[in-house]
Amino acid sequence: MGDGTIQKAIMAIITMNPTQIKGGVPVFIADNQEEFQHKAFVLEKILDGMAHEVDPQTMIIVRH
Repeated sequence: MGDGTIQKAIMAIITMNPTQIKGGVPVFIADNQEEFQHKAFVLEKILDGMAHEVDPQTMIIVRH
C-alpha cells in the first residue's frame, strides 16, 4: 500500500517560452536565465523533485 505521496509524476514546468506550454501541471514563467535557474532550484527543494532540462528554455520538475 502507498503512503499517500505522489510518485513518478511531473510536478511543475519552468519555462522562458510560455507559448510552447499547454498546461496540465503548474507552469512557472521566467523572464531570464538567472530567474529560470533559481525557480528550478527552489521548486526542486519545495516539491522534493528533480529538475530535468527539456530544452534550453524549459525544465520539468519530476518526482521519481
